[in-house]
Amino acid sequence: MTKHMFQVARWWGAGRVASSVRVLERRAAASFVAAVAALGAASAAAVGQGAPAGNEHPRSEMVTRSDGPSDIAFPFGPMIAEGASPTPEHKARFAAEVDLTPLLDVAVHHQGRVKILDTLAGETVRRVTGRRHYEDIIPLDASAASRRVVKHPTLFTLIDLIIDPRYYFDKPLVGVEYLPLRRLIIEGAFPGDARDAHQRRDWWLRVGRVTPRMVQDHVPLIAERHAFEPAYNRALSDLDHAITLWVSSASNMMLVAPASTDAPWKHVSSLAMEHPARRAAMELGAAWRAQDAAGVNAAAARLAEELPRINASVYPAARRELERAYNASRPFELGYWAYLLATLFLLLSFGTGRPWLGWAGLVALAGAVGLHGFGFVSRCLIAERFAIQNQFESMTGISLFAAIVGLTLMLVRRQWIFGAAAAGVGFLVLVTASTTGIPGVRIEREAAILNTSVLLKYHVTTVLVSYGLISLGFIISLFYLGTYYLAPRTGGAVSGAGGGFVPSAPAVAAVAVGIDRDEAPRVGRERVLADLDRAHMIVLQIAFWTLGVGILLGAWWADHSWGRWWAFDPKETWALATWIIYLIVIHLRFAQTTDKAIKTAWLSILGFVVMIWTYFGVNLLLPGLHAYA
Repeated sequence: MTKHMFQVARWWGAGRVASSVRVLERRAAASFVAAVAALGAASAAAVGQGAPAGNEHPRSEMVTRSDGPSDIAFPFGPMIAEGASPTPEHKARFAAEVDLTPLLDVAVHHQGRVKILDTLAGETVRRVTGRRHYEDIIPLDASAASRRVVKHPTLFTLIDLIIDPRYYFDKPLVGVEYLPLRRLIIEGAFPGDARDAHQRRDWWLRVGRVTPRMVQDHVPLIAERHAFEPAYNRALSDLDHAITLWVSSASNMMLVAPASTDAPWKHVSSLAMEHPARRAAMELGAAWRAQDAAGVNAAAARLAEELPRINASVYPAARRELERAYNASRPFELGYWAYLLATLFLLLSFGTGRPWLGWAGLVALAGAVGLHGFGFVSRCLIAERFAIQNQFESMTGISLFAAIVGLTLMLVRRQWIFGAAAAGVGFLVLVTASTTGIPGVRIEREAAILNTSVLLKYHVTTVLVSYGLISLGFIISLFYLGTYYLAPRTGGAVSGAGGGFVPSAPAVAAVAVGIDRDEAPRVGRERVLADLDRAHMIVLQIAFWTLGVGILLGAWWADHSWGRWWAFDPKETWALATWIIYLIVIHLRFAQTTDKAIKTAWLSILGFVVMIWTYFGVNLLLPGLHAYA
């Protein structure tokens, strides 16, 4: 780690951004090509040290490297010359007039798979800015009384980074997630104790991004001072990748389909100048530099028509449309909002006893499962594999399997509590996966180790189903514990006197297990607890057997792939520990003891906590072989 940090410090000190800017100032394409090659070598040296541990995946290369010099020539003609970049106001107006819709589903080969330009643009902008869209702030002045934020479409930003990279040199382009590093950069840019300096520092910290000029001027010294700190190491590595994409996104325009599926895709610049697609790309660049939106729109439409005609038998068709629909619908994000709506409707139904709220919750839950299922299946088809091979995918799989099981049990048993548990699990898991930067959001090709046997798919799927069931059991155990500790112990009704429906915790649980609203105030506490315990045990028994089978399938696969059944890998050990907790539950139910149900509820809580550690803690904190789930 220390060696790596010294390399980073020397590299930044050598003028990483400064050399990039000098490259951008040059008019000659040959100089640009040479500089990009040097940048690639420096980047590989800076981030190629060490092996990943736990769930830390090897960093994927965002810039396509090529052996041929023509493959990294300017795809849209020369960059905009120094001093010719438009103002932010003109840029915003131009972006609003440009229509790049025809190019959104154009195929491009990147990171080992064929994706669409819409996906590449989204990944590039996210990696560079740390956000879904690049945001121009007009005016870029911390003391301005009024300002506006303009979000540019991601494909517009990608093409603009290629044609007009100089525009962004003094703009808040580069996202710096690690707050200490961001603070040091901004303090270096605005030193002093004056009120104006404090105001500017506070404002830039809230922006969350810095300019490439700030990186150039202040990162070398920061890298030297913090050479022994791993957190700065990772943050500087992320900064390296962002700057590399800012300078080298032109290399990713691998838009030319090969003659056969086993041949490599080619850069659009490799086409002859008289080729219609090459001419369209050059016309697009010329119109872009002239700020001619109509010309850009016409050239983009021609380019989108010409590229699929090159080796049309190889060029993908339906999968591009599906990927565009997947990107546009954002099914997992919309899904967790639908799950939240279902959860609220069902809980309000339990609290008020109003049937229409329950049916509204059922409709919202069905819609959430539909969105969730569309996202999961689409991801499988786009990736051409079963999408359960990294943290993000396994989380979407867990929540989908749990939601389907919960919805099915609700319909079969006619008990709303299963639906509420399914909606709660779906919301909590999807919102975590979608908003916390979990590894694996980008769709990537299958890792080689995960394609050694079909047993692995059965093993992982079975274990994920069991985790989903454990989560369902956890939600139901909360209902049980709430009723047990909040209901009166006199054996009377679960709600208030007078026969009215009082939305107390026990009454909520009574409706949740299918007791009629009018009957709920007169139902005894023991009846509600018994129904909750019965529902709880249905889920836990399925979870126990499913997790056990999943562990056995994992041992079988390990022997097939690694030549041993068991090696006390952290994931193996803690999965077994999780299963043992539910084995204790099974023994408890057969034992001659009192208060079995309440003990089961608390063991369910413990099992969920251990499962969460097995699923997240082991992956993130302990080195092991199970880095994908």
